[in-house]
Amino acid sequence: MLESSQIYVGTAGWSYKDWEGIVYPAQIKKSQHPVEYMARYVDVLEINTSFYGHIKPEWGKLWCRIARAVNPHFLFTAKLNRAFTHSPIAVLESTSAETIRATPEDEQLTKEGLESVAAENMLGAVLAQFPISFKNTNTNRNHLQSVIEKFKSFPLVVEVRHNSWSNEGTLRYFAEKGVAFCNIDQPKLGQAITPSEHVTAPVAYVRLHGRNYDQWFDSDSRNDRYNYLYTDPELRGWKTRVDAIAEKAQKTFVIANNHFEGKAAVNALQLKSLITGRPVRVPQTLLKHYWELGEIAEPAQPSDQPAQASLEKL
Repeated sequence: MLESSQIYVGTAGWSYKDWEGIVYPAQIKKSQHPVEYMARYVDVLEINTSFYGHIKPEWGKLWCRIARAVNPHFLFTAKLNRAFTHSPIAVLESTSAETIRATPEDEQLTKEGLESVAAENMLGAVLAQFPISFKNTNTNRNHLQSVIEKFKSFPLVVEVRHNSWSNEGTLRYFAEKGVAFCNIDQPKLGQAITPSEHVTAPVAYVRLHGRNYDQWFDSDSRNDRYNYLYTDPELRGWKTRVDAIAEKAQKTFVIANNHFEGKAAVNALQLKSLITGRPVRVPQTLLKHYWELGEIAEPAQPSDQPAQASLEKL
């Protein structure tokens, strides 16, 4: 955590096959859990698996235990399960209130998983991420209200990507409900929402998706969409926004989602260094692949090497 302003910078997810040998030493899972490894370098991880499935409570407890052991200030955020935010066949049809089909079982299992992290006082926020096809209509607003009511016991963040939500009425409603508006960076294509610095709740949230214009809609691979490395000027632009956001929020989470080949980890560490004005710890494996990190890296420490002892892993 960046102490003075309660800014937490990290990555969206940690379980990517293409991170092995780049972010992590090869075969890391034989010696160390990736969460423990990442918690030495960043102060927040956005749980990505909770979008596709449900967090098993024993997993949530394990993640908290091993992250806290190496970083007492560490927090998780978690994506809300897609049953509440996406059509089950979103690749074939637009997402709307009429096509989202969450069940009571989805609600129960989602809450049980989130509570396993919240009970450890390590759940910073829950992110309800809607696709660009989810537009600002009466029925969709009613659905959003139902999601807010279901999960109001958690610090809730809503990410909307269509610019029909970019208006004072939306911001006023979020503020009334104590829900954070997610400020995002994405290619400015069609009706996509543009970068912002809104604060509508005690928690503030920023997600950096990359600016891969050529592959954003045309590629069949999600890896291609998130294959983007932010430049120093682009990060400095977001550093200015993050500073302004943090002045109005109690906690600010900045999540890099350009995950392909570890680029999210690179940009998260660069942004963390920009915000603090100091060098930061950098994984030696990542430093070998991205020369840019040499400009911000602290001297290596013994704990930057993976543990040799076997560790229970999930």
